[in-house]
Amino acid sequence: TMLNQSKNVFQAEIDAACELIDFFNFNAQFAEGICTNQPLISPKGTHNSLEYRPLEGFVFAVTPFNFTSIAGNLPTAPALMGNVVLWKPASSSVYSAYFIMKLLQEAGLPDGVINFLPGSGKEIGDLVMKNQSLAGIHFTGSTEVFQSMWKTVGNNIQGYHSYPRIVGETGGKDFILAHKSAAITPLATAMVRGAFEYQGQKCSAASRCYIPEEIWKDVKEKYLDFVSTITMGDVNDFGNFMNAVIDESSFDNIAKYIDYTKNAMDAEIISGGGYDKSTGYFIEPTTIVTKNAFFKT
Repeated sequence: TMLNQSKNVFQAEIDAACELIDFFNFNAQFAEGICTNQPLISPKGTHNSLEYRPLEGFVFAVTPFNFTSIAGNLPTAPALMGNVVLWKPASSSVYSAYFIMKLLQEAGLPDGVINFLPGSGKEIGDLVMKNQSLAGIHFTGSTEVFQSMWKTVGNNIQGYHSYPRIVGETGGKDFILAHKSAAITPLATAMVRGAFEYQGQKCSAASRCYIPEEIWKDVKEKYLDFVSTITMGDVNDFGNFMNAVIDESSFDNIAKYIDYTKNAMDAEIISGGGYDKSTGYFIEPTTIVTKNAFFKT
């Protein structure tokens, strides 16, 4: 996870070890609870029970680059309930996903239960999504991709053996909304960690902050003090708080927003603003201040 997704040791431990273990523990407990909960009424002389059967077909698990734990959770949760799974990991995080697959095999997972299919989303997705045996989708990723998958299911609904179950989590614009009574140091700490842990590449990352003018001067001073201490570089150096972004496409996209802001009349960059992909895709912790609630970023 550290090497594949450029995630520092602290973020990687929380993710690839702790959270993945939690998923495995909780899912097993939830599965047991679902099957043992039998609240059905049984009149005298009868015994009613509810049996949970796997879906009639396969579940297509499509996992994101940013969390190894989610990559492990999305294919294993349906398998735990008896389903066959086709697992397509994000193209930028195949390495860590491969080791999860090896871990499952070494733990005794039979061949054919979870089928590991790394590759292009377009090449794999088009074939899988139109297969008549598609019975479910378990997805985490972009809103655009998920909407496209949902649309494909709708357009092909007559061709499936059953109605595919669709479960997905997508990204958004998370924000911090501060009250004028907010404590300055905890607020500034939340802003820095929320925005720049794992280079802001989390679904929970703070991409916007709304700060009252009454406290902005003090918040800005404390916040910039914290940002000035951020170290950035290779994940092998455990002293680095920030590392590279996931790939060149992401780098170029962020750089475009920075360049746009530099030429904007209604916004100001107060930290960072630099970027370099000569050796890795590194972008400085950049902060943009604007009073325009509809600014492009």
